[in-house]
Amino acid sequence: MKFYIGTDHAGVDLKDWTVELLRAKGHDVTDLGPYTKDRVDYPDYAHKVATAVLEDEGSQGILICGSGIGMSMAANKHHGIRAALCHDAYTAMVARGHNDANILCYGERIVGKGVAESIIDAWLASSFEGGRHINRVAKIEID
Repeated sequence: MKFYIGTDHAGVDLKDWTVELLRAKGHDVTDLGPYTKDRVDYPDYAHKVATAVLEDEGSQGILICGSGIGMSMAANKHHGIRAALCHDAYTAMVARGHNDANILCYGERIVGKGVAESIIDAWLASSFEGGRHINRVAKIEID
């Protein structure tokens, strides 16, 4: 799977770890930064990742900040993006299965590496179930 990943200054350590984890699992990862802990604005990186996901059909995104909240809010401003803030494997599974989420968000100050790995594994193991969820997901996209 192809992933685009970004963070702000509060998530650099977990981003770097996530990039290596995904590559070790055989995934193609493009790290859109930042690459230092110098203060940056999270919406800038949310927009970079959301744009990349929209331009690369079938790709997924991961956004990390301190809490994951700001990243998910900014990414969801993009038509066609369904960014899900996940705190555990169950929320990741439901985000993919019921909501056809295409960007995974989590917070470095909220989850540790072990929980992050379980979230990623659940995300990777899940796919959109379709069926009764198709019309519901369509209602998210308001023109």
